[in-house]
Parts: sequence; structure tokens; C-alpha cells
Amino acid sequence: MTRPASTDAQALLEVGERLLAFAEAEGATGAEVVAIRSDAALTRFANSEIHQNVAEAGVHVSLRFVLGSRQGVASSDRLDDAALHRLAASAAAIARVSAEREDGVALPEPAQIAPVGGALAEATADATPELRAEGARAVIAAADAAGVTAYGSFRTEVETLAVANSRGVRAAGSRSETHLLTVMMGPGGGTGYAEQAAVDVAAIDASAIGHEAAERARLTRDAIEVPAGDYPVVLESYAVGDITDMLGYLGFSALAVDEGRSFAEPGRRIGSDLVSIWDDGADPAGLPLPFDYEGVPKQRVSLVDAGICRDVVYDAQTAARAGRRSTGHGLPAPNTWGPFPINMFMAAGASTRDDLIAGMDRGLVVTRFHYTNPVHPKLAIVTGMTRDGTFLVEGGRIVAPVRNLRYTQSYLEALAGVEAVSAERRLVKGMLGGALVPAVRIASWTFTGTTRH
Repeated sequence: MTRPASTDAQALLEVGERLLAFAEAEGATGAEVVAIRSDAALTRFANSEIHQNVAEAGVHVSLRFVLGSRQGVASSDRLDDAALHRLAASAAAIARVSAEREDGVALPEPAQIAPVGGALAEATADATPELRAEGARAVIAAADAAGVTAYGSFRTEVETLAVANSRGVRAAGSRSETHLLTVMMGPGGGTGYAEQAAVDVAAIDASAIGHEAAERARLTRDAIEVPAGDYPVVLESYAVGDITDMLGYLGFSALAVDEGRSFAEPGRRIGSDLVSIWDDGADPAGLPLPFDYEGVPKQRVSLVDAGICRDVVYDAQTAARAGRRSTGHGLPAPNTWGPFPINMFMAAGASTRDDLIAGMDRGLVVTRFHYTNPVHPKLAIVTGMTRDGTFLVEGGRIVAPVRNLRYTQSYLEALAGVEAVSAERRLVKGMLGGALVPAVRIASWTFTGTTRH
């Protein structure tokens, strides 16, 4: 059994109290401590064999030292008093030589944090190498049955986070997360992908993930080439997760708005009526977290409502600049990204996956995107590749696998062209968090190049 998460949380808060005292002794006018304990384990498999099992436990503590309108950040993985004293001195030295911030340094005030149900699963905390190996074996068995080869990983983690600042913020809690993913390769260049994320490892259906990826790898054998151009598309949830993640990075942040690089404007239409996107750290259907890395309770923020931009997320700094309260979306300092939505959701529709495909006369089904990069942030134009399962549809039926294609596409234009949305949603991992998203059918997607594979 792992030790109770509450014990770790209280111990980390006590570290925060000690470090705040050291910062005050160094002359800080304000200070913030973020302490994180992570207990993570990973089982990897390749060539349809388990080849690695690793576990790591560690604590990381970071101090933001405020000196008037300057700040310095330093961190350590040691928690004894001597190490914390050196950490405070290092952060103070950095602050003294840092440039003054025109808008000062904002630290949040304390606020009541409501507990979030379902953030921590004991089964994940107690997960053994044997449990992960069993999941890997189920994936490999599905690959063997389809005559393909499995690669992937199965991860479990418990994170305990404590935040304390000089204004009285005291926040601590634990959460768990598990993630199984696999890429499969078969004869004739076939490849397939599937993944599942969850709070509770007991919710992971390894056999289903294995069969999903294996079937794609089997069906993509001897893919044909189709010319570049504009096609209607059905995007599986994995591809839709890239869209929500990229839009969070490009535009759903108050810092992006402040810097004039965001597409988000309250009241602006950027999607069809079928598109609603929000961020909610308290929803147990996602990967919940009750407060952010500044100790501020997370609020549910409507980003897009029936195609209309509503709001963006704030941290303490951007909220102070805007005369608002933080929405609980701060990241650890030093943070050049600004606030970030890491608990995203997209509304489900009423269609089955078969309905989405049946609605296309001639188009493409895309499993996921790869190597996506922004081209024009303000217009949310992104370039990338399809990967691990792209199929040609004719007459409402999948007729052939297709070689991977390069695209350059405005994700805003894609949202505006959403014609149908699946009733089923899937929780997928993102850059910093997770997103619960459906599959969608989009009227047109611009593919700019073809590949040989």
C-alpha cells in the first residue's frame, strides 16, 4: 500500500511554511512556494514484448521570490533546512538582478477550495508492475491475433501538489492519472493507434485499446495515394484532441489576448452551432484538479458556446492586469505561456461514428495528427501530418486506406465547418492535461501534400 496522500500533502505544506520563512528572512516582499511529489511508474513494450519497467518517486520544490516589482525563481529536490535556506538565497539573488516588471508581480489571495470528487483513485496509487504487464499483454495479444506488432506504454502516476504564498494561500491535494497508448505496425506499411487516459487504472480497457489499434494496422495495409486538395473529413477523437489542445495554446489564454496574438473575442463566431468547448477542473469525467499551481480554485470557463467565443482563462498576473479574479489556470513560475486550459471538454452530439462516415459522399477519415505546428496564431492556421490510420470514403463507406497527407488548415475554419458530432467522447492526453472530446465531421479540410508512406 502507498502511504496516505493526505500525509504527503500536509508534509509538503510544512515544507512551504519553512521556505516562506527563509524567503522572508532574505528580504522578500512576497513569496510563493510550489511543492510537488510525484510517484510514477511506466511499463514499455516493443516488438510485442515488454522490455522495460521503471518507477520514479521524487519531490520538487520551487520558490518564487518577489522583491517589489522584480521576481526570481529557483528550485530544488532537497527539503532539509540547509537546502531550503540555499534555495531562498538563490531565488533572492536572481530577483535582485532581474528586470522590473512594468505591471508588478501579482500573487493571489486565499480563496475557499471545494473538494473535487474522483481526483484520486486508490487502484492507481496501488498499481503494480504485474497489473501494467497484464494490460500490456492484452494489447500484445490483440496485435498477435491480427498479425501485427505492438509498441507502446502503460503509465500510472500519483501527484501531490502543495502551494503556499505570503498572502495566506494554503492549498494541497493529490490526484492520480493513468495512460495506455499503443502504436501497431503490420505488413504492407500498415499502422494503427489507440490510447486511453483515466484517473482510475481500473477504467482502462487494455484489450479494447489493443483491438482498436490492431484493426487499424490491419486495415491500413497497402495504402493508396490520393491527390492533395480539399476533402470532407471525419476526425476521430485523437485528432479532435489536437484541435482543442492547439486552440488552448494559441488563443484561449488571457496572455495571448493581452499580446494581441489570440483569435478569441467575446461574441465572435468561430464555430458551427454544434461546437461548444469549456474547461472544468472539477469534472470527474476528465482528469480533475481542484486548484492550479498558484493555489487558486479552478473555475469552469466557457470558451466557445454553440460556436460563439465567450471567455478565456486567467492566472493571477493576467487577472490583475484585467481587473478580474484568476480563473484558476496558473502554471508554475517561471511561466512564459501564461494561463492554460488543461481540463478541456467538447460537447457531444447525437451521431454514431457510422453516421459520421455515412454522411460523406467522398472524403477521408483521419485517426490522428502528428508533428503539428502553428503557422499563423491569430488565424489558428496549423500545419501537420495524418498518421496511423487515414481512410478514403466513397458513397458513405470506407473503401481503402490512404497514405499519410500533409495539411495546412485554419482550425477556426474547421470548427466553422463542423456538420456532425458523435455522441461518444474519449478522454485523450494533451500537452499539459487532458481533453474529453468526440469525433466530428467537417465539411472541408485542406491537404497540401502527399507522402510515400
